[in-house]
Amino acid sequence: MLQLLSQYARNRTAWFLLLLSALCFELVALFFQHVLNLNPCVLCIYQRCVFAGIFIAALIALINPQNLLFRLVGLALWIYCAIKGFLFAYEQATLQFEPSMFHSCPLNVSFPAWLPLNTWIPGMFESTGICSDRIWQFLTLEMSQWTMIIFICYLIVALLVLVAQFVRPVQSAWKN
Repeated sequence: MLQLLSQYARNRTAWFLLLLSALCFELVALFFQHVLNLNPCVLCIYQRCVFAGIFIAALIALINPQNLLFRLVGLALWIYCAIKGFLFAYEQATLQFEPSMFHSCPLNVSFPAWLPLNTWIPGMFESTGICSDRIWQFLTLEMSQWTMIIFICYLIVALLVLVAQFVRPVQSAWKN
């Protein structure tokens, strides 16, 4: 299995699928916001940024997936984003299921001055909701719990692909 993952990681198709998955999650978030009128909270916006980071990680590896440096930089960003995304989703789930007057999310997103995404693209990066609100669920799980599952899956796959980088790919017997 690791040999197969090693082979896939050297192929643009696998990185394109990662890019496509992150893009799909961004589009789903925008669908929830603009079509279903669910207001995103600060932690939701940060999770959107994480999906954008995974998108960028895939773009980096897509530049040259045959090159180990591009794959490792893409993988490092992918793993970092998956961990940060899980932590944001976990914090949101904690606020939803264990509310406390001593712990709440900020009222406004906080981006660096050199990258004010909420000013540049307010329809995507401006928060208007409250983190502790439980506004959507599917199969008895809240959106924060679903995003935790998504980020765990991203992390598991990324770690497997990372380990596979140190396994030699199988050489085809059919090559001339």
